[in-house]
Amino acid sequence: MAEIGIVGLGRMGANIARRLMRAGHRCVVWDKDPAAIAAVVAHGATGAADLAGVVAGLAAPRAVWVMLPHGPPTEKAIAALGDLLSPGDVAIDGGNTQWKDDVRRAKALKAKGVHYLDIGTSGGVWGLERGYCLMIGGEAAPVARLAPIFAALAPGRGSIPATPRREGRAPNVEEGWLHCGGHGAGHLVKMIHNGIEYGMMQALAEGLDLLRHADSPQMPEEHRISVDVADVAEVWRRGSVVTSWLLDLTAAALAEDPDLDKYSGRVGDSGEGRWTVQQAIETAVSAPVLTAALFSRFASRDEGHFSGKALSAMRAGFGGHLEPKA
Repeated sequence: MAEIGIVGLGRMGANIARRLMRAGHRCVVWDKDPAAIAAVVAHGATGAADLAGVVAGLAAPRAVWVMLPHGPPTEKAIAALGDLLSPGDVAIDGGNTQWKDDVRRAKALKAKGVHYLDIGTSGGVWGLERGYCLMIGGEAAPVARLAPIFAALAPGRGSIPATPRREGRAPNVEEGWLHCGGHGAGHLVKMIHNGIEYGMMQALAEGLDLLRHADSPQMPEEHRISVDVADVAEVWRRGSVVTSWLLDLTAAALAEDPDLDKYSGRVGDSGEGRWTVQQAIETAVSAPVLTAALFSRFASRDEGHFSGKALSAMRAGFGGHLEPKA
């Protein structure tokens, strides 16, 4: 059995703790909301009154996983842990952070003898049952020490067929977690992952929007075709080359509400898409699809297309993201 501190018990942090406890690991948890702490303590966690209490509740060498929104909340928590942890301990940022911030934080913590890992975590609100794909940056030694934690969080091989000719490569990658490289590498890989996600979601949403309007009055009457978009999404799930979890979520949303009336079509973005486009500019790599997908999200806030509603439905499905307010 391993143990770890979890700071931030929102949509993902609480389920990370629950999944670890299901695997027999001990979690010491804290959140600014006492009700959030109580909910996780009810599943077997040890609650703490503050960050200092989390650290005090763990045996050395300690590991504390921060799962907070990027920006000031995470910055303050990591800085505080730098003062509370001891040499040999590990501070982890499992949220969505600009990878360059990881390089800076790791350098500051190293001066105090504290290790730092940046972990891009994908799985959203479904991670408790499905597991989390983990993309890890940092030094090899703390990654190796915390391997039991990562193995418990990852989805495992499941029913996915093995990729041919991967013999001799690290088996943990097929389990769903990867040490991507040095400090910042985990969040860099997760950032690009989310940029790709933007593009995939946009392509699905636009395609379904085209089908929904195939009977548009703009077309000559003999060329108008009425298509049941909900059924199309369902049949595409069954063996087509665009089969994906995003399509699964879209099909489920359309089955419940074919017009997606509960969504306005105003699509939010949580930062990673912008950072991906910035990375493309800085490295002079052409990324027109990912860039256009980001700009389409901006445009959705002044429009109300069915494609925007489909994007909102996907975001709500995998991450519980709410639409931005007008």
